Amino acid sequence: MATDTLKNTTDGGSGGGGGGARAVRRLLLDNGALSALVVLVVAMSLLSGDFLTTQNLLNVGVQAAVTAILAFGVTFVIVTAGIDLSVGSVAALSATVLAWSATSEGVPVWLAVVLAVGTGIACGLVNGALVSYGKLPPFIATLAMLSVGRGLSLVISQGSPIAFPGSVSRIGDTLGGWLPVPVLVMVAMGLVTALILARTYLGRSMYAIGGNEEAARLSGLRVKRQKVAVYALSGLFAAVAGIVLASRLSSAQPQAAQGYELDAIAAVVIGGASLSGGVGKASGTLIGALILAVLRNGLNLLSVSAFWQQVVIGVVIALAVLLDTARSRAGASAAPGTSGSGGAGGSGRKGARAVKYTVAAVLVAAVIGGVSFWNNGSSGGGTKVGLSLSTLNNPFFVQLKAGAEAEAKAEGVELTVTDAQNDASQQANQIQNFTSGAMSSVIVNPVDSDAAGPSVRAADKAGIPVIAADRGVNKADIDTLVASDNVAGGRQAARTLAEKLGGEGRIVILQGTAGTSASRERGQGFAEGIKAYPGIKVVARQPADFDRTKGLDVMTNMLQAHSGVNGVFAENDEMALGAVKALGSKAGTSVPVVGFDGTPDGLKAVKAGTLYASVAQQPAELGRLAVLNAVKAARGDKVPSMVKVPVKVVTAKNVADFS
Repeated sequence: MATDTLKNTTDGGSGGGGGGARAVRRLLLDNGALSALVVLVVAMSLLSGDFLTTQNLLNVGVQAAVTAILAFGVTFVIVTAGIDLSVGSVAALSATVLAWSATSEGVPVWLAVVLAVGTGIACGLVNGALVSYGKLPPFIATLAMLSVGRGLSLVISQGSPIAFPGSVSRIGDTLGGWLPVPVLVMVAMGLVTALILARTYLGRSMYAIGGNEEAARLSGLRVKRQKVAVYALSGLFAAVAGIVLASRLSSAQPQAAQGYELDAIAAVVIGGASLSGGVGKASGTLIGALILAVLRNGLNLLSVSAFWQQVVIGVVIALAVLLDTARSRAGASAAPGTSGSGGAGGSGRKGARAVKYTVAAVLVAAVIGGVSFWNNGSSGGGTKVGLSLSTLNNPFFVQLKAGAEAEAKAEGVELTVTDAQNDASQQANQIQNFTSGAMSSVIVNPVDSDAAGPSVRAADKAGIPVIAADRGVNKADIDTLVASDNVAGGRQAARTLAEKLGGEGRIVILQGTAGTSASRERGQGFAEGIKAYPGIKVVARQPADFDRTKGLDVMTNMLQAHSGVNGVFAENDEMALGAVKALGSKAGTSVPVVGFDGTPDGLKAVKAGTLYASVAQQPAELGRLAVLNAVKAARGDKVPSMVKVPVKVVTAKNVADFS
């Protein structure tokens, strides 16, 4: 009673204007994540007139859907003071199982969906059993499942995307031509989460276990069984998220949802949950996912550098959590899951929360309406071109970006560059943002040609010209493809290496990121070309993900496993340079290495003699031509359907001319 009286005196009543200020402060502190979301929405609305359009707000919902669904499942785990790092891999595995069973194995679609959901639940059960009965820390158990799930996804798909059944792909479409189905699924899963947490025995058990596991056990709760059920729920939600994600892309990508587990955990924590357990709610998790989606969407619309976007997102996440920490220190509200359980003040507290949420909703609506009136339409003005690159963690695409920026400056147009980080889903989001951001034209360098199709079709419907760079887009209309022929380049690489070896030898192949179009096409061309030389045997082929460090490690391992290797083909220069490092003095003398791309470091190695050859694609020229044709298409000029950038094998004999 004394405490209640003190709180009433301190927070309450008769302070006049000071009491009103304290009430506003209390409202903001009690809803830290919601306050952060409101601030973000207002800021983005003021900075970009394209943000508050109906289409863009629907885009934000779609882009938040997969993260939110994953995060709802992770909420259960975090409430019990656990962690689940496997949800991204489980999502990819579940989607792959669905696509593989329904297409390759001819299983009825409804049964394939059941198998996919069962796969997610099974992964969760394994996680729960390892944590509860195997006594493994949740971090270690789910980290192991992260690797197992991703590996099984690659094994089942053989590293290539699998077309998704058309009937299931409708989940990625819209109802009535405007309401996205992923948003409906997100809302439904959020309601299920809220119901489980607030109205079920399992939900109350989660809060008890997270608050004090030993006390929960002594109170008669079957803690081990409850934990297994919690991780199974997380696996179920991951499976649903995987199906929604694959539906959006019209294909199951074995490398899909990489890193999504971190976004899911961030959404839960931003939403007010505690990693120490005992605190968390569905509404907070949804708000956390929306914050991340608003950030990425808004930064795309504002043409913020792809590199700075990661910095900004990290800073905002930290600030949002700091705000929630301030709320906790101020003791502004009781822990979720404990405040509503009876007692004389229970209904009063529920009523107070309802009033606060209503006031917050009214404020949000008023702010959005005011900002919309202030902006009164799109930001417009001048020719704007969006460029979505598959990755900027590769010198080839950094050069492509540089060539594109130089041409944009020469043409006097505004160029927005985004980095998909080899994530087909993230690229789909970026193209959606370009479509709703009133871009005059869009350039896409696809992570995967099939997965880019749905988002490019949406741009087609909006009447926005689309230029494909380096790789084509399947099942969609594009105005121009500016590209080198990866398959032809692979054949040239095979001929160059075979002639150097005199038609006899044992070689190894370093492959790129599994499932990407570039890796498939270059590998296909090399395989076709090497068939003409029966005296050459491919003793091993392993992916090194287009990465120099991985190229070094994988090549070192293959040299240990296979003796007498006297030739190497790497599907890009970065992996080739890693192989050169692993070979040491043998590189360029007894073991020729052939790379792909013609990057500056690759050309230096060719000149030095450590890299025998590189199939050069002239990425800066590719970027320049892509922007040139994008500007022409935006202005209504006729553009060719195909623009070929010359591919050339560069050796020590011609490297000076090429440079």
